[in-house]
Amino acid sequence: MAVPVPPSPAVNPRLAPHQVLVRPLLTEKGMHRATRHNAYSFEVVSAATKADVRRAVEELFNVKVEKIAVQNRLGKTRRSRMKRTTAKPWKKAVVTLKPEFKINLF
Repeated sequence: MAVPVPPSPAVNPRLAPHQVLVRPLLTEKGMHRATRHNAYSFEVVSAATKADVRRAVEELFNVKVEKIAVQNRLGKTRRSRMKRTTAKPWKKAVVTLKPEFKINLF
């Protein structure tokens, strides 16, 4: 009995690699992950999939990606006098690289 081969992940043809990554997230926790675990955090476009993020990071930084974790973050609620608003929701991707690769963000 043959084992079925899963199809390759669909890549969004509308998004070029430079359109997927919005900005790197440079926080204390992110710097700790980068130095200890070789994992880098990015804010990405909401329509991007894991395959899009992988392709964008590999093409823009010339590295090999080991794994990707994606989070949809809710916007924070803000108050000003009688009015309540929310910041826009956004998508975060934590990209772990293979051990021999690094990204210089500075």
